[in-house]
Amino acid sequence: MEGRVVALSVSRDKGVPKENVTEVRIVEGYGVEGDAHGGAWHRQVSFLDLATLECMRETLGREVRPGELAENVTVDLDLSAVEVGDRIAAGECLFEVTQIGKKCHTGCAIFKRVGRCEMRNRGVFTRVLRGGVLRVGDPVRILARSEGKGD
Repeated sequence: MEGRVVALSVSRDKGVPKENVTEVRIVEGYGVEGDAHGGAWHRQVSFLDLATLECMRETLGREVRPGELAENVTVDLDLSAVEVGDRIAAGECLFEVTQIGKKCHTGCAIFKRVGRCEMRNRGVFTRVLRGGVLRVGDPVRILARSEGKGD
């Protein structure tokens, strides 16, 4: 599967919508430089696909912009078949999928603002295996577990 990065989003605080930027620096073993979710843990960089945003638009009856659900990377390819252990090559960076979905707390600022959050069901969380600069428009490719091991 191949696609493109359609949005990159960063926030210094957790639990709030992120601001869109044209490029980010991805730090190996950390995440997005300057983002609140960066650190030595398993959810360093989050991905969401346009299909999820479209689903939320239909359900809520309003636009849901990239970054509004606090994802870092929005892509134009279907992430529904991605599994834990798969890898995502994006631009010059490489990520390993560590978690699909997450437990959401209903008191977060995103839930209060949007009324619903699909990160709990469809968010793809990763750790950074290879860092670099990631830009809007960069190619994105899903690699099955057996692929990309030598990258």
